[in-house]
Amino acid sequence: MNQHNAVLIASFALFINLASCSNEPSFDYIYLPGTEPAAGANMPFTSAIKVRSGNIVFLSGITAAPVPHSHPHVPAEFDGLDFSAAAQAESIMARMQQTIEAAGGKMTDVVRVTKFVVDVGANQDAINIVMNRYWGDNHRPASTTVEIVRLATDPRFILEIEAVAVIPN
Repeated sequence: MNQHNAVLIASFALFINLASCSNEPSFDYIYLPGTEPAAGANMPFTSAIKVRSGNIVFLSGITAAPVPHSHPHVPAEFDGLDFSAAAQAESIMARMQQTIEAAGGKMTDVVRVTKFVVDVGANQDAINIVMNRYWGDNHRPASTTVEIVRLATDPRFILEIEAVAVIPN
């Protein structure tokens, strides 16, 4: 290979590397008519998110149980916890943020969440307030909420959240 070709290849490699180091999200928000933030829609989720690039990180379901805790579960380990919906959501979101940051990302890299909630009617509003604070004003992941009878951890827990993040290269 001659020196000219080597310089061209090195320049192209540098260009590709710099192009992939953008601070732009690795995904696009997909809004249905009337659901765009500019339309005044106050929705706790985005209709869809299209991934363009990045590293996909799958988070296991997170509860407000301390980590680590015994398996099989020992209910006494949870006796000192605040079991309110807001407190559980706060604990879960803080752990989610810690996990995403350990993977090299930030909360706005989360593109999908699934919430498993006991008694959605009684608990959803408190949970959404906490979650929206973690996402900020301009980010809402695609989301599904499933009402359940109870969680496997302990019957006092009312929320488990699993997530998918796309962390830029």
